[in-house]
Amino acid sequence: MDRMKVGVLISGRGSNLLALLEDCAKPDAPAAIALVVSNVPGAGGLEHAAAYDVPSTTIDHRSFGDRAAFERKVDAVLRNAGVDLICLAGFMRLLTADFVDGWRDRIINIHPSLLPAFKGLDTHARALAAGVRWTGCTVHFVRPEVDSGPIIVQAAVPVHFDDNADRLAARVLAAEHRCYPLALRLIAEGRTRIDGDRVLVDGIAPASHTAFNPNLPG
Repeated sequence: MDRMKVGVLISGRGSNLLALLEDCAKPDAPAAIALVVSNVPGAGGLEHAAAYDVPSTTIDHRSFGDRAAFERKVDAVLRNAGVDLICLAGFMRLLTADFVDGWRDRIINIHPSLLPAFKGLDTHARALAAGVRWTGCTVHFVRPEVDSGPIIVQAAVPVHFDDNADRLAARVLAAEHRCYPLALRLIAEGRTRIDGDRVLVDGIAPASHTAFNPNLPG
């Protein structure tokens, strides 16, 4: 079968990139990572790409006079690689509306909260400060507004009474490593349809149980 060609944009260690690489290496994978692009020279995620023999390139945003010029270069290398879908995996650059609109419904991102809660940075510290009992992660289609767009997959992660931001972040990250490959598979298999601000998923039942934190007695 023809597999969907994916481009992954990174800025750092690339742990979500590694989760995607591992899943795309499976024989039944409906997607293949065609190119990894880092905006940071020497980013750790580039080593993951090399380990899986996936082409990679670095496009240092500091080498460009403005954001538009940087994005034109990124756009060109992605299109030259035949990329069908872009995955943002710890890519620490805000994309302009022009870039996002040029790839509309073909860019997805993972964010470490249950969107629309806690958009932006410092999500775990903010969740703890707010006293929420659940946080988690979200994979969504990208829109020009930060951390917004139709939601594909979410995972809920309980907040423990003795948590700090690092411990909570580690549990959320483990959930991210399961959510991102799932979302990519759903898209590559043609199971997702965007209906306004919602993503409809064919062939998979929604979660059927209610969770409580703290647990109900008995």
